[in-house]
Amino acid sequence: MQKAAKITSKGQITVPHEIRRALGVGPGDKLLFEQKKSGEIRVVPIRHESPFAKWRGIMSLNIGPGKDDVIRVVRELRGE
Repeated sequence: MQKAAKITSKGQITVPHEIRRALGVGPGDKLLFEQKKSGEIRVVPIRHESPFAKWRGIMSLNIGPGKDDVIRVVRELRGE
């Protein structure tokens, strides 16, 4: 995929919609620009936390962080 973006006088660009979608980024997210030895520039999203972190603690159940804890609680909810 190739998309073009224009640089403003302040050095800002608007990342095209298709690129934002491919990177999985939105407003407020940060991008890292890496220059390789070959001179190629790579753009990658900066991810500091899990995409599921915003859902952590959404339920008042006592669920631990591991898979086994999640399975245990689901089974309890099902009455198993």
